[in-house]
Amino acid sequence: MVPTAWIPCMANYTRRLFLQTGLLATVMGMHPRPAFARQGQVRTIAGTGVAGYEPEGQQGLQGSQTPVNNPYGVVVGPDGALYFCEVDTGRTRRLDLGTERLTTIAGNGEKAYIGDGGPALNASFSAPHEIRFDPYGNLFVVERDAHVVRRIDAQTGLVSTVAGTGEAGFSGDGGPAAEAQLRQPHSIAFDVEGHLLVCDIGNGRVRHVNMSTGTISTLSGSGERGATPDEAPLAGTTLRGPRSIATDDQGNAYLVLREGNAVFRLDLRARHLYRIAGTGERGFTGDGGPAMTATFNGPKGIAYSASDHSLYIVDTENHVIRRMSLDTGLIETVLGTGERGDGPDGDPHKCRLARPHGVCVHEGVVYVTDSESHRVRALDFTGVPE
Repeated sequence: MVPTAWIPCMANYTRRLFLQTGLLATVMGMHPRPAFARQGQVRTIAGTGVAGYEPEGQQGLQGSQTPVNNPYGVVVGPDGALYFCEVDTGRTRRLDLGTERLTTIAGNGEKAYIGDGGPALNASFSAPHEIRFDPYGNLFVVERDAHVVRRIDAQTGLVSTVAGTGEAGFSGDGGPAAEAQLRQPHSIAFDVEGHLLVCDIGNGRVRHVNMSTGTISTLSGSGERGATPDEAPLAGTTLRGPRSIATDDQGNAYLVLREGNAVFRLDLRARHLYRIAGTGERGFTGDGGPAMTATFNGPKGIAYSASDHSLYIVDTENHVIRRMSLDTGLIETVLGTGERGDGPDGDPHKCRLARPHGVCVHEGVVYVTDSESHRVRALDFTGVPE
């Protein structure tokens, strides 16, 4: 008789190990059918498919009738509107989800690091990659090419620099964040205590800004190139392309490694990291099975959804959005075909994307910046049974 053992895994699914002649086979966790029953419908809510910008006097058109230009980071604000930044123009746009009217709230369209102390609409931003709101409604913008993180005050609308000097480099740990150097920061998030996390990808690190003191430090990363080990301390561990970060309300951060083609959970209390998705190899495999055995191709975005306890991962170079259940550990493509293209709207598994970058989830809707299709799309699961 073949000896067997039942081993519970971290994601609450069970794998049966056949221990014979040194071979191991997964019995449960490899599913011939999709891991998630819900499909939903996708539609364009901003952008026409052609890069462009409507002059200020013509703004206020419906989003799907208004051109946008290479949208990247996306987030739902405290007012219930959708905000996204355009990497090529430096603008941040606001889409009213009720009326679907689109306006600009920051950026003058010039690529530069100018405007601190003045109104957000008069400021210039340099390749903004992501935007996030803090607990007080202030909007933070991370600028790759200016090597800074800036803040737009919720009350005054004025712009200030929170982290970075505008010069690329690595310096400043232990001192004021505004006097420290970053190198091509790509992503930001706020932890459960309201402090700022920055994916300082050019330095191979995740930086931490204490929002009470303004002090910056390195949370994780060594600055060295190489593979990221599993179950390692945060401090001093090599991070292979820390590209995007999201947080939950349990003291965890979820880090996408662009070159590492994997997702790691950062336990911010225990100060350890754990691989939860991706083998590290480049590919597009694993749907319907454990996320740990799946492959990605240059993932560049991530969002945590409390409502379904899942991660939504932007698998950019595969042109798809994938969903990992944190309850079962299974992964599935929820939007995109794997081929580059532009739509059509409707069935999310027939809708082609073109290098998407941003994702967020709000009230059963997944919002995606379909960057090189110059559109923002909404994948709506509301009304779809579990």
